[in-house]
Amino acid sequence: MPNSTSVTEFLLLGFSDTRELQILHFVIFLATYLAALVGNLLVILVVATDHHLHRPMYYFLANLSILDLGSTSVIVPKSMANSLLNSRTISYCGCIAQVFLFFLFCAADLAFLTIMAYDRYIAICKPLHYESIMNKKACIQMAAGAWVSCIFYSALHTGGTFSIPFCRSNTINQFFCEIPQLLKLSCSDAYLTELGILVFSMCLVSSCFVFIIVSYVQILPTVLRLPSEESRNKAFSTCLPHLIVVSLFVTTGIFAHMKLALSSQTALDLFVAVLYSVVPPVINPIIYSIRNKELKASLWKLLHRRVFDNKNKTTQNLFTQH
Repeated sequence: MPNSTSVTEFLLLGFSDTRELQILHFVIFLATYLAALVGNLLVILVVATDHHLHRPMYYFLANLSILDLGSTSVIVPKSMANSLLNSRTISYCGCIAQVFLFFLFCAADLAFLTIMAYDRYIAICKPLHYESIMNKKACIQMAAGAWVSCIFYSALHTGGTFSIPFCRSNTINQFFCEIPQLLKLSCSDAYLTELGILVFSMCLVSSCFVFIIVSYVQILPTVLRLPSEESRNKAFSTCLPHLIVVSLFVTTGIFAHMKLALSSQTALDLFVAVLYSVVPPVINPIIYSIRNKELKASLWKLLHRRVFDNKNKTTQNLFTQH
């Protein structure tokens, strides 16, 4: 039997074998990817250029946007290219890179969501100590810790996955290299090690989710006790988007990886994979922009300034020509 060293490429599952539907898939994914690209880049640009947003919450939000950009860029362009070129292949090294980067971005995403919950807890429940606890050095250390730990964590998963022999097939029943689908290709008991790591991951995800919930259990009574309605609305405007994003991320991710123990149909696998890997990077900037008044105001100010500057340049050019 051929083992993992003899595998030079994998075959990814396409959304359809019909050419017209492949083109439709390309167009839909292109629009989705551009929406994620524009939305997350705008958030990063606004946070970077507006000094009023140079605060811990927006610093972590910018990191979250970088992660969303990374996770969608790892899998969507390859799927688009395969549909456009009527191909299904991905190289062995390309699959390793996809698994490592996608897992890295998803793990770091959860880490930053947990850090943001802690930030909101300190800001609302311990406002007098906020400046001393969430200072610049602490924020950089937390962000660096999240990135470094997730790099090692992703390397552990990637190494565990690709150390097993693949001898059943080289066809992955997914539109990208997904660890649960790769484990199904194993023909030895070595996959049980990586399966154990995945179970540990689910426990870790659950722990982070519980930490976030406990934080908000303490935040909610404090917000309701705030004296003014304006203060309560401001607190809710920063907390609700975070809770929505966390709920979407955790529920879709857990449901997707629970399928490993189930015999689900291919169509459902594809739908759930799109739901947890492609949809969140698109709607996360929308959720934060709609509910967060400061971010929305800074975004409109940035767009207005760009449009106004362009008009001024056009007017100056016209006067110069005349």
